[in-house]
Amino acid sequence: MKRKKRIAISIGDLNGIGIALALQNHAYISQMVEPLYCIDHLMLTQASQKLGCEIPKDFQILPTPLAPSFQIEAGAISAQSGAYAYASFQKAVQLAKEQKVEGIMTLPIHKKAWEKAGVNYKGHTDALRDFFQAPAIMMLGSPKMYVALFSEHIPLKEVASTITKEGLLRFFYDFYHTAKPQKCVGVLGLNPHAGDGGVLGEEEKIISEAIDEINSLLSKEENQEACYFSQPLVPDVAFTPNMRQHFTHYIAMYHDQGLAPLKALYFDEGINVSLNLPILRTSVDHGTAFDIAYKGIPLNSLSYTNAIAYLANTSSNNP
Repeated sequence: MKRKKRIAISIGDLNGIGIALALQNHAYISQMVEPLYCIDHLMLTQASQKLGCEIPKDFQILPTPLAPSFQIEAGAISAQSGAYAYASFQKAVQLAKEQKVEGIMTLPIHKKAWEKAGVNYKGHTDALRDFFQAPAIMMLGSPKMYVALFSEHIPLKEVASTITKEGLLRFFYDFYHTAKPQKCVGVLGLNPHAGDGGVLGEEEKIISEAIDEINSLLSKEENQEACYFSQPLVPDVAFTPNMRQHFTHYIAMYHDQGLAPLKALYFDEGINVSLNLPILRTSVDHGTAFDIAYKGIPLNSLSYTNAIAYLANTSSNNP
């Protein structure tokens, strides 16, 4: 029988739905992995009482407090909940660095709560880049379709200035060697109509030059002529059913360009994967859902269980 991996689960913002997902799905995910929840007894007890559910007997937690305890307030954006969520995440990363776990799974945090707590990162991926001094790649999706983001949580007005040939080449190279796509990767243009030959923007020329260079480089490395990355695709047709027959992996130039179609198609089942790191890390592809936290509303757990399944079935940091 295959040995189950030990996985650290950072508990996310306790004012949101993360702890409910952890408690309600413990029996199911324990069939795939051995979970270690980065939460202490005091906060776990408070959350379980508010949820009106029992704590499973085999629910492994940390023996000492992670951060100052606080009063859980459903849906509240607070410095205390942000500090606890960050401490839980730090502990999960520490366990992975010390090789006490074989991967980490992060439940959702609230970026404003992190900011209120004085955390200088915009999210998990941003922090992981700093922790490991590595250019982590954010990829979201499911086996049906993955989308990686060239630029992530930056204002839209700043996206065009990030598009350089050197930056794209490095991103394409790292993505290919960590995602290992089996088909040509669909690369989205930045502008409407992929620039229409320069009429609607010049960035596609830079993207195209980078694609030509990476395809040439990979052809030499793999000793095989192939389309490793497509020429810039027109963004508004790239995700049509016909186009999705040709691609399983896409690269979007900015956040909403890739994630709006992905979530329209596969919101319930999508996960977040951090590529190009020395550890395995996944997360749910949704937020804290403050509007329904602790209200007894049934939760869709598919993103959470899929994120755990990815960790259970992945031997290295590749989908």
